[in-house]
Amino acid sequence: MKKIVVALGGNALGNNPIEQLDKVKYAAKAIVDMVKEGNEVIIAHGNGPQVGMINSAFEESHLLNQKHPEMPFPECGAMSQGYIGYHLQNAIQKQLSHEKMNQKVATVITQVIVDENDSAFQNPSKPIGSFVDLETAKLMEKEKKYIMVEDANRGYRRVVPSPKPIGIVELDIIKTLVDANHLVITVGGGGIPVIKDDLGYKGVAAVIDKDFASAKLADLLNADMLVILTAVDKVKINFGKVNEKDLDALTMKEIDMYIEAKEFSAGSMLPKVQACKSFVNGYSHRTALIASLEKAKEALLGQTGTRIIGG
Repeated sequence: MKKIVVALGGNALGNNPIEQLDKVKYAAKAIVDMVKEGNEVIIAHGNGPQVGMINSAFEESHLLNQKHPEMPFPECGAMSQGYIGYHLQNAIQKQLSHEKMNQKVATVITQVIVDENDSAFQNPSKPIGSFVDLETAKLMEKEKKYIMVEDANRGYRRVVPSPKPIGIVELDIIKTLVDANHLVITVGGGGIPVIKDDLGYKGVAAVIDKDFASAKLADLLNADMLVILTAVDKVKINFGKVNEKDLDALTMKEIDMYIEAKEFSAGSMLPKVQACKSFVNGYSHRTALIASLEKAKEALLGQTGTRIIGG
């Protein structure tokens, strides 16, 4: 039996609630297939379109009517964890019932600890929320102290930091559920970013990359595998070029070499590869796997996907 943390990418969730309801069925099938093989499975997921949709809805509502409240970004993240978790656990429970399996599944609204001195707070780079014109952007900077930047010539958007995860507040709860043989959905969207204060923790307006949060979760649980399910079958180099090449495996040295050569896109494959490296580096018993959701079962059997092995 292996302990596996599975990180679901955006292709497993779709871009809106209706699309998501359909797509989670495929994610549920892939997860239950792993459980059927006798594995302990812990589920993480992204939330990019979902948290953006929630944030934009509150933002635009407030712009139209000042009586409608604005919603702080950590609360938007919590909302996305709740409704994505509901869709996932509902689909997984149905698949478990279909397979006549008695396991239960639950979502843990998860706070992920970040360091308030992380350099990311000095260089906010993650766009969130609605596009606005220059005049509105200047007003938001003045009144709300937001940092606004032009985004792809489509208008101005708020940017927030993307700090690295250093801990998980609910880790003991997650461990208890896993030890009781329950399926757990956690660190959704990278988790709700919090920093420690005198009384406990407080939320901050930031976005934690879900791949780094998944790797941190896998590390703290001492998992055997980190499986990142995405839209491609394998990691590639020379992506989109005539000499494009699929990679069956990656060593630590090769990862460093390809990163230096800028082979991996910063907004796509780079954080996945870096997260896998952080999980396996120095551990001979750990394996990371990057594969497509559609071929998750084949990837676990070694028939596809890209494996990253530490040691």
